Amino acid sequence: MERMQEDLLSGSPFDGHQDAHRHGDPAGGPDAVLAGLDPEQRAVATALHGAVCVLAGAGTGKTRAITHRIAYGVRSGVYQPQQVLAVTFTARAAGEMRGRLRQLGADGVQARTFHAAALRQLQYFWPRAVGGPVPQLLERKVQLVAEAAGRCGLRVQRTELRDLTAEIEWAKVTQTGPDDYPAAVAKSGREAPRDPAETAQVYRVYEETKSRRGNIDFEDVLLLTAAILEDRPDIADQVRAQYRHFTVDEYQDVSPLQQRLLDQWTGPGGGASLCVVGDASQTIYSFTGATPDYLLGFRTRHPEATVVKLVRDYRSTPQVVHLANGLLAQARGEAARHRLELVSQREAGPEPVYTEYEDEPTEAETTARRIKELLAAGVRASEIAVLFRTNGQSEVYEQALADLGVPYQLKGAERFFERPEVRDAGVLLRGAARAASDPVTDGAPDLAGQVRAVLATRGFTAEPPAGSGAVRDRWESLAALVRLAEEFERGRTAEGLTTDLAAYVAELDARAAAQHAPAVEGVTLASLHAAKGLEWDAVFLVGLTEGTLPIIYAKTDEQVEEERRLLYVGVTRARKHLTLSWALSRSPGGRASRKPSRFMDGLRPGSSAPGTRPAGRGGRGGEGGERSAGRRVRGPVTCRVCGRALTEAVERKLRRCEGCPSTMDEALYERLREWRAAQAREQGAPAYVVFTDATLMAIAEDVPANRQELAGISGVGAMKLDKYGAAVLSLCAGEEPVRDPVDVTDDQPDEPA
Repeated sequence: MERMQEDLLSGSPFDGHQDAHRHGDPAGGPDAVLAGLDPEQRAVATALHGAVCVLAGAGTGKTRAITHRIAYGVRSGVYQPQQVLAVTFTARAAGEMRGRLRQLGADGVQARTFHAAALRQLQYFWPRAVGGPVPQLLERKVQLVAEAAGRCGLRVQRTELRDLTAEIEWAKVTQTGPDDYPAAVAKSGREAPRDPAETAQVYRVYEETKSRRGNIDFEDVLLLTAAILEDRPDIADQVRAQYRHFTVDEYQDVSPLQQRLLDQWTGPGGGASLCVVGDASQTIYSFTGATPDYLLGFRTRHPEATVVKLVRDYRSTPQVVHLANGLLAQARGEAARHRLELVSQREAGPEPVYTEYEDEPTEAETTARRIKELLAAGVRASEIAVLFRTNGQSEVYEQALADLGVPYQLKGAERFFERPEVRDAGVLLRGAARAASDPVTDGAPDLAGQVRAVLATRGFTAEPPAGSGAVRDRWESLAALVRLAEEFERGRTAEGLTTDLAAYVAELDARAAAQHAPAVEGVTLASLHAAKGLEWDAVFLVGLTEGTLPIIYAKTDEQVEEERRLLYVGVTRARKHLTLSWALSRSPGGRASRKPSRFMDGLRPGSSAPGTRPAGRGGRGGEGGERSAGRRVRGPVTCRVCGRALTEAVERKLRRCEGCPSTMDEALYERLREWRAAQAREQGAPAYVVFTDATLMAIAEDVPANRQELAGISGVGAMKLDKYGAAVLSLCAGEEPVRDPVDVTDDQPDEPA
């Protein structure tokens, strides 16, 4: 859950930056803001009234479009800066938006996270609406959740505690109370980390303890602000009179609770203008309560809305975009029906590389060597990323990069300006800047030299320490401060301005306030979730195996489709170089039981599209022995997924272990069951006389295309083939079942399940 770290100004919740326009207007009138926008971005920027929905694909310049829209509205006089509120989901994104608006001459606009904007209002209106001091905000609820679990008599490990906290957060943002939590989990198909009844008990005690102590958490900030606006029309009118123009970025990620607050901000009757921006194909946070339903249903709720689609991809080469489009072309569900077909605006680049490895260490070591080759070719380390599904996959890549002396940074750690070494460095640099004469910095040839000298008093050296871990992380942070000093001095010199340590410290303070951290010059290691919103010249997508992506606990169609979208996000992070890889076993010499992710079927060379089977698989020979219509040569049957020899009847029929991932076409399976039921009723016989469940599952997994392939499925003998073959093949082809001309009266059940 987002942690709100912005500085919250005292006074009115409507205060914008008090130094609005201190930098002066950029040259030119309002139309100058529109210069350089493509036709679709320009359509967004000039749609200043009413409801606007921007469907923006990856790399299409959505932030550029919406910031230019706000700036155009301000500079043309349609918007007053203090009447505009732009909300997004991370302090980093809000800081970037504020920076862009400042450059465009729209400083007075507020750009904040949902939580930051709500907290300002809650602090201001609480004394008037409720009375007394504002409850104390819990920045981290884990400790209180641990206490609540203990009161419930539960022993909870640290990792379990984190999951338990996440469940409480999910329940709150979906507006689910403790009593309703078990039913809500069952309805959503959510994989609960522990017994829902136990979680509900901890949730209840947590809420009671928090209330008794006069605390609130971040979800309460949204809930209480929305409740005050709902219960106090006078306060709601004051807020709506102040804010007339709203922009919501990443709208596919809003939760029901955030939408409830947004509805209160905008008010009934459509008096305020509302612009939402998002891409349903990048919905990857449903486990936190996010849902694309509000984005997909925006036109229904706002029939008069202006809808603009951004599909010109300025980030990635045609080769990367082609792969991304192909990945989504196989998607299913509501979000897939609204997918955007991206069109690359860049020159051609190298084809994506697909690589299979024997084991994980080999995959990591080879990836590290390829990264070193890119570095030698001139690609900066900060423009390279290794992305994986789970954080637990990072260690082997950390070690492989460290062994080759390649610097890296692990994404998802604490924010740059909150790191202890950066805070300590800031104190030292401020002290040196205030000193009239400092022997530490005297004699340094330039600003960067002064910064190096100050940091050297805390052990910073020009060369990085060997290995990985906390010592290397600390060095990388301090090295980033030195590089920032070099960039700052170059920029000031180019503008004809002088610079000194005091100016640099002021720049650091401004960046810290805006959460605008310098890039650490190292290869980025990050989970696919943490990579959202970022981009690199070269991206390595690693560990792409069944059970990892899609993750093994993705059971429902919706969960699997979200895993596909997660891979889509990873693919679209790459500007030019893209490598996709997987390992057949975890350790050297281990059993090669893994299979590449199903999401690459039909995309990687040599693979077949979903629903088809390559030669050597299914009914065309391979695991089950040679097959022909009406006759089958018996032989050892091995699992099509892991290769293990199968002995159980059902497993032999399905040609996979019971625990291995299924590729069954669920819709086809249901059609086959309905057809079988009709056949059984017509014959007055049990359903298994037609085909057993296991045989229907095998058919739905193999999806045979002809009689020979159907005959290769265990349980489909010659008589069954003659009697039901045409009907089954019609169903497999998506057509209505037809009856074979052959009338066989010897109805025998197929092989026992």
